[in-house]
Amino acid sequence: MPLYFWLIPLAAVASLALARRFYCHMVALPEGSAGMVRIADHVRQGARAYLFQQYRVVIVVFLCLAALLAFLSYGLRLQNGWLPCAFLTGGFASGLSGFFGMQTATRAASRTAQAATDSLNSALRVAFRSGAVMGLTVVGLALLDYSFWFFVLNRFALLGADERLTAITGMMVTFSMGVSLQALFARVGGGIFTKAADVGADLVGKLEAGIPEDDPRNPAAIADNVGDNVGDVAGMGADLYESFFGSILAAAALGAAAFRGTGALQMRAVLLPALIGAVGVLFSIAGVCAVRTREGATVSRLLRSLNRAINLSGLLTGAGCLALCYLMKIPNGLGIWGSTVTGLLAGMAIGKSSEYYTSQAHGPTRRVAESGQTGPATVLIGGLGVGMVSTALPVLAVVLGTICAYGFACHFDFSDVAIGLYGIGVAAVGMLSTLGVTLASDAFGPIADNAGGNAEMSKLDPFVRRRTDTLDSLGNTTAATGKGFAIGSAALTALALLASYVEGIRIYLQRTGQTDLYFSGESVPISKASLVDFLHYFEVHILNPKLLLGLLVGSMLSFVFCGLTMNAVGRAAGKMVAEVRRQFREIAGILEGKTDPDYAECVRISTAAAQREMVFPALLALAAPLAMAFTFGVPGVLGLICGALTSGFVLAIFTANAGGCWDNAKKFVEEGNFGGKGSEAHRATVIGDTVGDPFKDTAGPSLNILIKLMTIVSIVSVGVAVSHSIL
Repeated sequence: MPLYFWLIPLAAVASLALARRFYCHMVALPEGSAGMVRIADHVRQGARAYLFQQYRVVIVVFLCLAALLAFLSYGLRLQNGWLPCAFLTGGFASGLSGFFGMQTATRAASRTAQAATDSLNSALRVAFRSGAVMGLTVVGLALLDYSFWFFVLNRFALLGADERLTAITGMMVTFSMGVSLQALFARVGGGIFTKAADVGADLVGKLEAGIPEDDPRNPAAIADNVGDNVGDVAGMGADLYESFFGSILAAAALGAAAFRGTGALQMRAVLLPALIGAVGVLFSIAGVCAVRTREGATVSRLLRSLNRAINLSGLLTGAGCLALCYLMKIPNGLGIWGSTVTGLLAGMAIGKSSEYYTSQAHGPTRRVAESGQTGPATVLIGGLGVGMVSTALPVLAVVLGTICAYGFACHFDFSDVAIGLYGIGVAAVGMLSTLGVTLASDAFGPIADNAGGNAEMSKLDPFVRRRTDTLDSLGNTTAATGKGFAIGSAALTALALLASYVEGIRIYLQRTGQTDLYFSGESVPISKASLVDFLHYFEVHILNPKLLLGLLVGSMLSFVFCGLTMNAVGRAAGKMVAEVRRQFREIAGILEGKTDPDYAECVRISTAAAQREMVFPALLALAAPLAMAFTFGVPGVLGLICGALTSGFVLAIFTANAGGCWDNAKKFVEEGNFGGKGSEAHRATVIGDTVGDPFKDTAGPSLNILIKLMTIVSIVSVGVAVSHSIL
């Protein structure tokens, strides 16, 4: 292996070591009073019980699918023999990153509340560095997983020397299937759990009983806090692990294709995306250490503090990437660096757009809050309008970023498709290169939210809750920003994976003994055929009805998937509402504070609903590409991926920003604006928030995983599309 390869596992180890250091420092802090410890234990035990139950279901599904993949690999020889094992290891690593994040968050909440009794800055440092454990663990495990498989395949895979790197990177693209599937289970299951509890707690507790949020008299309060950890922490960690890992694999495969036959240069092009990720990890650590604020800071000042850390990491990473491109002697290294920086800037633009449309410091959210004075209908209309309008800037940022990344890489010679697509792949990695710090700024929000719940239920001084609410409001904005990063990177990664799909066709045809493509009365050797040649060979053009049907089905699937997950939240929330009402009605003394509610039953309801409802949407993502491959072949599959990409990207931005806007509009009213808590505007914005909950935390975040999972399944099933389609 070349010497520079070892920077990747070294960066991974450094990231994991710092994550452990932050974790040990957090655990050593005082946890608070006996009441705070008791509440934290309730939440921690509920989160662990849910995750272990989810993992039991996921293990069964994974083992069944691993057996199916083994049959495809060893029986039908439609895939490489390493896939079943890598499928399991990828899913395990993705789940492990979420588990570590959940363990940290459940232990950090009470310590953040205790720190808030001292100062806002102390609480911010505890919550943010605990969130950084998640960010650093995700990127560290992803780079370690990549390093392990790249080393193993280079050392032990029995492949010919001529196409060795092309075959290895083509194999490794399929390895992200397990990562994507685990991420989808984590996001959908966790999203259903947390939003069922949240909606039940809000509708009955706030609106019907008139008690504050996180009041210990609310039976759904503990389930709501558990949900923050399993959905917004464990689910988010698995989600962004998948984004980071998948973008590196896609870019590496495109590098192998673009520099085929160039020897050592091809190796450098393949490893450059992972090296960019490694450099981003190292400079993310600098950003994490730079976060601090002063007492009495407003949400906007706190946001500037976080943005300063993210911008510092971005600038340092950009400079580091420039040095990398120079030292690696990549042809047109300055252009490749331009593609990387384009990805970074596009990610920042999407983040700024999400911040503008969801932060209570800006006009759109304040106007939605103001509309609460005329009732919930105008709140809902306003939030939907904000969500729809908010899609414009992210889409334009991705469009501009894509064309610039493509152009910079190929000197704006748009006929050089392979190099241009490599630029898009590198841009996707660039967008996620500072994930260590951006995920930290996202993950600390649920910790601050849980800290506020702990402070409320422990009956701490009201100023503690005001401090944690300040951090929670900031967390809502950074969460929307984090979702924007994940969704934007999904669009760029899916574009790169489209090219990987065509490369998968090349590898499959070569493995089955075909040497030439025959079309238009000519023959082209497969080893020298361009991506455009393969599209001509399979008649992939806009007038092919198979492609058009695939586009329609792919577009439809995004909406069906959203509908399934939102209906699942609705059904689970209905059961939660009925249970909370039953306890208020049948258990004497709850509302007077004389009797503790049955918290465990509410946790059980959310857990059962999440396990039952998460399987079908995940299986739909697996079945749709297989069905399309079997019926309409390559044109149908490419149409399916393009349809899911275009509709899913826009729909994900819409749902995430609309939900974030409704949530912060409610918080803006609760700060004393337009009548404050208990007013008509408050009741209206609470209803808007409950509608937005499945938008921003269940349906929206799952869509970017759906896009990539369907693309990966398409690559895995490429042999079916090429050789076994019926039309």
